[in-house]
Amino acid sequence: MSAVAEFEEGYLSAGVTAEMAPGPIGGPAAWRGVDMARRTDEWLYTLSDGEVAELDDALRRTRDKEIIDITREDFTLPALGPVLDDMRRELLQGRGFVVLRGVPVGDYTIEESARVYYGLGRYFGNARSQNGKGHVLGHVCDLGARFDAFKNPGKTRIYQTKVRQLYHTDSVDMVSLMCLQKSKSGGESSICSSITVHDEMWRQDRALWEVMYQPFWRDRRGEVPEGKKPYYPSAMFHYHEGLLSTTFSRDYAESCDRFPELPPMTEAQKASLDLFDTITEENCLKMAFEPGDIQILHNHQILHARADFEDWPEVERKRHLLRLWLSPDDARPLPDSFLERYLSTEIGNRGGISVPGMELCVPLVPE
Repeated sequence: MSAVAEFEEGYLSAGVTAEMAPGPIGGPAAWRGVDMARRTDEWLYTLSDGEVAELDDALRRTRDKEIIDITREDFTLPALGPVLDDMRRELLQGRGFVVLRGVPVGDYTIEESARVYYGLGRYFGNARSQNGKGHVLGHVCDLGARFDAFKNPGKTRIYQTKVRQLYHTDSVDMVSLMCLQKSKSGGESSICSSITVHDEMWRQDRALWEVMYQPFWRDRRGEVPEGKKPYYPSAMFHYHEGLLSTTFSRDYAESCDRFPELPPMTEAQKASLDLFDTITEENCLKMAFEPGDIQILHNHQILHARADFEDWPEVERKRHLLRLWLSPDDARPLPDSFLERYLSTEIGNRGGISVPGMELCVPLVPE
């Protein structure tokens, strides 16, 4: 075997998970959308007047502190804090998602909303960069750009457009969105338990289920860490220490077609992705955000997508969400097959986007 072939073989093997689950995982994370839609009281939490008052008080106490420097200790919430701790444990060990309702964003400036949102986020984890610009606070809105993963990778991320986002997981333990303004129509969020999808694939087609444990090439879309290639190998399913963690991004796998040195996706891989998508659509939960809603998802067990939308013509009314990527200090262990994507498996300090020369920042306007 040539030196080049040996390198490519070793590089590809880095994306292989060490083991496969013995069968269906089950448990509280294996929910179905049709059931969860009837049980909103389990996952939708509305803030009380007293809890909103705590947010206002914490906002006042942190006004002189840079947002990026706010800690949980700075943003103390005597009554709400323990509730958020319970939510974090449910995210990590239970169904994997929660929606917090009632943050009074209509009474806040953008800076105040960002400050409150960041402070709340510190109860769930450490903020990680979401793009090559080092943004630890993201703005999800239509910037009017055209998304083209083949011609302009990295120039425009799909969350900066109003086109449909396919089901995927983000490159971090948890992702959170806070709604400031909703669109004129459309834009609904859809989520699905990747545990449910995994278990159904095992029941319906064992061979295609096994394919999801083998590496697919993934496109970095122009955001390339130092010393890395513009693509990397990673399985979709990873089983480690009795836990299933899913890293799914069909479009990032399909856009690897733009690299002539990579082999095309196999028919078995395409079929496995088709089955995965079908099961996801059959078991998803759809929800519409209201201003002041905060959705928090555990990426290792929740897939998310967004419908396309029609926006308002007035700039001040356009759909606008803030986003955090978070790495909790009490997160699950991850296998080495995550290293190409997360760059580290260190709990509380992993995930996000890292490129040479990047500096972390908190932009208060979309860019």
